[in-house]
Amino acid sequence: MNKTNTPDTLPFYPPAHKADNHHGLSEALVLDWAEVILQERFLRSNYLVSPDLARSYLRVAFGKEDREVFGMVLMDNRHGVLDIAKLFYGTIDGASVHPREVVKTALSHNAAAVLLVHNHPSGNPEPSTADRRLTERLKEALQLVDVRVVDHMVIGSDEVVSFAERGLI
Repeated sequence: MNKTNTPDTLPFYPPAHKADNHHGLSEALVLDWAEVILQERFLRSNYLVSPDLARSYLRVAFGKEDREVFGMVLMDNRHGVLDIAKLFYGTIDGASVHPREVVKTALSHNAAAVLLVHNHPSGNPEPSTADRRLTERLKEALQLVDVRVVDHMVIGSDEVVSFAERGLI
């Protein structure tokens, strides 16, 4: 017997909670799919050779958060991407970041380098004084175990600020 494809049997049909009543697809579902596609591209690229690719993925992965999230891209000594980790979740205006956990995560992935990242739910990606101090603390802690900090990106609604491009790393 030949089974017909109905909306509920199609593999790409959205779950009921992710659909809207008019088009079958909600914006949330499309954004979820976009994040998965960009993450796969980002990881498949193997080497972090394009800041634009990193910006695109990180903007999708961190920009939609409604509270501050801190994470990092873990890399080998040639900047091959090993993993992306979201480590700390905070409130709308801050997240507590613990250097010990950052170092532990880098070591558990055998990372030689990291790209730090966090979002500003306010939409303004301008790094604060606290962001700069935290970056220095993490850089010093990671340096003790021979892990390089190659950048710290702050994700806003429409823009991503790179510490490296501003000469802050």
